[in-house]
Amino acid sequence: QVQLVESGGGLVQAGGSLGLSCAASGSTVSTNVMGWYRQAPGKQRELVADITSGRTRYADSVKGRFTISRDNAKNTVYLQMNSLKPEDTAVYYCNYHSIWTRSDYWGQGTQVTVSS
Repeated sequence: QVQLVESGGGLVQAGGSLGLSCAASGSTVSTNVMGWYRQAPGKQRELVADITSGRTRYADSVKGRFTISRDNAKNTVYLQMNSLKPEDTAVYYCNYHSIWTRSDYWGQGTQVTVSS
């Protein structure tokens, strides 16, 4: 089992910045993918960004504004969100995917609200 604890989120005006963190604990493995997903009311959950040992992937809507990073020693993934827009408003979920076991684990979600 893997436990994910998210922190960050909150209310910010358009153009502002927020940083999210997600720490993994438990039966973690080195071969994993960690990422961030978001879900707005009435919409499907979508990938925001994810990261492996050496690769990153971003949704087109956040490229150039968001940066994902990880600290393997701390089993922590970060999402720095700059130039936030109202359409970024959603609940953001941390995801941990074990390549070895093909198992997924999710954080509790944190609300990000961007006011216009």
